[in-house]
Amino acid sequence: MPDPTQLSLPTRPVILGIAGCSGSGKTTLARELTSQLDATLLPLDFYYQDLSHLAPADRAAFNVDHPDSIEHDLLVEHVKTLASGKPIDRPVYDFATHTRVPNQFERIEPTRVLIVEGILALHYESLRALYDLSIFVNAPHDLCLTRRIHRDLRERGRTEQSVRDQFDATVRPMADLFVLPSGAHATLTVEGTQALDWSVEQALRRLHELKLIP
Repeated sequence: MPDPTQLSLPTRPVILGIAGCSGSGKTTLARELTSQLDATLLPLDFYYQDLSHLAPADRAAFNVDHPDSIEHDLLVEHVKTLASGKPIDRPVYDFATHTRVPNQFERIEPTRVLIVEGILALHYESLRALYDLSIFVNAPHDLCLTRRIHRDLRERGRTEQSVRDQFDATVRPMADLFVLPSGAHATLTVEGTQALDWSVEQALRRLHELKLIP
């Protein structure tokens, strides 16, 4: 008689979506949950449209905060592939040139938990349909701007004025139009002003309540 364990299908991974405005703390929360749950993290940032067909000046002016900036159909396909227990070859994006690196990919293996993270992670209906739990990190615009200034000056060599100009031109308007409304689709809303440990605890508690993790 065959071993029953050989007849069972692979368990579908638990899929979490985490969204919030840029600077809200969503990435920090996603990374901490990834660590605690031994999960695979899939940031939307790697799925920006390839702008290699545009002149460098036009690439720099491209609105990366608009939903059209993300190749979300490919992202949905990749999430479905990982959910089926198969690996994907994720694009490699060069943020300095706003282009995908030609012929380079990162092999991502499926794990027990998959976390999709980005400002627009709850915007696309086709993506939301795949989530077992969705989390929105809420934070006021002034706090988000302060955090962006601190990050971009430290990590990206930008000036404070350039960060403020981009925030006023695209980041805040797109957040008001697309990101904040998407929070209505969240299973759980946490505050980006509160301690990270408390946000993590709320997320883990909800996962337990829904029997998504032991």
